Amino acid sequence: MTAAQLPRVAPEVTATLVEDLSPRLRKRLDAAVTKLGARPVQHDGDTVTIAVDEETDLRLHAPGGVVVTADAITCGCLLAPACVHRAAAACAAPTADPAPEPAGPQDATAVEPASRPDDTVQAPDVASPAQRAAAEAVWSAAAAVLEAGVDGAGAVAQAALLRAAHTARLQHLPRVAGAALSVVTLLRAARAGDPSYRTAGLVTALADVLGTAHRMGTASGTELAALRGRSRRPYSPDGSLRLYGLFTEPVVTGSGHGGVRTWVAGPDGRLFTVGDVAPGGVGRALGAADRAVRLGESALTHRELGRAGLAVSGATVSPDGRLGAGKGVRAVTARGAAWTEPPLAALWEVPPSQQAAQALRSTSRYADPDAGGSDLLFLDVELRGLVREPGGACLLASCDGGVTVRLTVADDDPALAHRDNLMLLATAPGTRLRIVGRLVPALHPRLALLACSHPTGEGTIDLGLDRLRRADLPVPDARVDPAPQKAGDAGAYSPLHLLERRVEQTVPAGRAALGMLGDVSAETRRLRRAGLPTAAGLLTALCASAARRERDRFGRLLPADTDGFATHWLAAARYASAVSESLCAAAWEPA
Repeated sequence: MTAAQLPRVAPEVTATLVEDLSPRLRKRLDAAVTKLGARPVQHDGDTVTIAVDEETDLRLHAPGGVVVTADAITCGCLLAPACVHRAAAACAAPTADPAPEPAGPQDATAVEPASRPDDTVQAPDVASPAQRAAAEAVWSAAAAVLEAGVDGAGAVAQAALLRAAHTARLQHLPRVAGAALSVVTLLRAARAGDPSYRTAGLVTALADVLGTAHRMGTASGTELAALRGRSRRPYSPDGSLRLYGLFTEPVVTGSGHGGVRTWVAGPDGRLFTVGDVAPGGVGRALGAADRAVRLGESALTHRELGRAGLAVSGATVSPDGRLGAGKGVRAVTARGAAWTEPPLAALWEVPPSQQAAQALRSTSRYADPDAGGSDLLFLDVELRGLVREPGGACLLASCDGGVTVRLTVADDDPALAHRDNLMLLATAPGTRLRIVGRLVPALHPRLALLACSHPTGEGTIDLGLDRLRRADLPVPDARVDPAPQKAGDAGAYSPLHLLERRVEQTVPAGRAALGMLGDVSAETRRLRRAGLPTAAGLLTALCASAARRERDRFGRLLPADTDGFATHWLAAARYASAVSESLCAAAWEPA
């Protein structure tokens, strides 16, 4: 059995079932989840049956694919309903999120913010006592997860965070609730050995939920509105739009969803997207490119829209530029524009450093979800060749201003064309291309390559969907100096990683991992010599907080200061992220 075979379970259901267990059964819960994962599963309509053993079945009734009540999970064992099996099934299943999928299809029933009950009443300038209490509960639960680390944050700790997330959502705090659910999802992926899990992702999620909950008590006005977030993505009317296709990229998520996202631009340079993402993985992503765009009466496919145009009336747009597909939207096919023609040509006229600064504001780890903006860069480059890095190979290119950019694949899935196209382009140093890439925050200029002009100068290439041939490439110019075999990082090195690795080290093993480090004065000296005295102070305070344990008058250890440690860790994580973004922006400045 895998989590994908089970229906989604509402967070409050999981929390209730775990809370109802006796202390003895809670100790056995993690083992029960592991044991249940080895049992066979059968589907019969809205009911999923797990064979606990030869005589006992566990049933999950999930109308619409979601278990919404604790009574919908039943077990046939003698201890039911007070058995551990019901809670184990809920903990093993994916968590249901009432909010729409971030990369999901356009919602034809998307409503305006003013039509939702919780937005019709003018929000006060400060958080209510109930909201502050809910945020404090999320903080405490997330701090406990940080204290224990991935290895110690089992089903019980996850259930506590799910309960806090549910309480936050009831108090109209969808942003902090969604962040808490993201932490639970990543924790489960880490503990299950999911190959798509990355520690950096859990670091960001934990810092986001802790930071949002921490600021809730003191924020007011627009800051408080941003911290509260929105329960649904708002689509605002935008009148009539004349759109020009740019390119189409495949989208494959770790949750098994697949599809495409087509980027279009308006006459003023604003970027919009039209998506079609649903369960199906990479196979669906390849097929969706040739499906009709679900926008008005247009008969264009996504692949065709990336090279054509649209005239839209009654358009609705989300803060991140997604075009809604409601009943009032009308769209007809119109003439597109080449990348070298107005209005698209203006996108490549903005200096790379300015584009990078704008992209960083939208790709920041802790950016406001409703802030909008794009993470795309539009550059004219000259290819230099392939270089090797510790994490693999990338394509080196030079752009205006003397900036050398590393171009990497946007997705390593062998079914997509990204990798093969990049390797083929690397065999033609000296070729000049007009490219579109997604900013990859790093200490050196780095982009995930998404689309480029055709090497022959005719048309464009969607590098994830279209496949270049060797005949499409010009003959390499022997006068072009080849790229170095290894990409040096001189000038891009910073000892900030000394702080970043301690922040990341806490997440897998918890507070104990830092408490046993001992003296870190050598690391702090290196940070100070590099002009980072704040980083040195944060590192010292973080390690001291991890090792500090007070004793009472009889010499017995007192409970650890979980809140104090979480505060020091949060300060270090947010500082490291801010400095990394500043160094990334500086790397894009002309030499």
